Amino acid sequence: MVFLSRIYTRAGDGGDTGLGDGTRVPKDSARVEAYGQVDELNAVLGLVAAHGPDVPDAALLRAVQNDLFDVGADLCVPPPANEEPGKAEALRVTAGQVGRLEAAIDRLNEGLQPLRSFVLPGGTAAAAWLHLARTVCRRAERAVVHLARAEKVNPQAVAYLNRLSDFLFVLGRVANDGGKADVLWVPGAGREGPSPSASEG
Repeated sequence: MVFLSRIYTRAGDGGDTGLGDGTRVPKDSARVEAYGQVDELNAVLGLVAAHGPDVPDAALLRAVQNDLFDVGADLCVPPPANEEPGKAEALRVTAGQVGRLEAAIDRLNEGLQPLRSFVLPGGTAAAAWLHLARTVCRRAERAVVHLARAEKVNPQAVAYLNRLSDFLFVLGRVANDGGKADVLWVPGAGREGPSPSASEG
């Protein structure tokens, strides 16, 4: 159980912070950067929920927000060298959480038309927010991968973020009237003819 009696402690005024195991590290360390970006992703999903109350699978999105706190807690406690999968004392992301996203992706994708081009972010407001969340998710994933090159990281945390970005992409298409309102990329469409700014002048 988490109990917060004070919001500020002044302990980080020197530019360092405490990890979940009590270790003090610089606030710009790769580990803090990684779980900080996961926190940002969670905030964007909060905006998705607030600005798109009718967004598809809203209940699952709320569950994802809870999962992202698990991801942050996982990253906040460096795994010891001898930690065995499934036997960790700290909270760790599990394959089951990744599998739930995979099942949702398969279920939602069944009703979508196959894509013949890349999708531009946009369409409905809910889809635009979901695409923003997808890009923040990809950035968070890159930060965790970067961390994993130097320090031990639970591989399921990386897998979760990877699947989550796919889930957000598919959910964005669902929010665009099942993909009917998707805005598709037209390669090279702006290379010929006068640009809008030139014609307006």
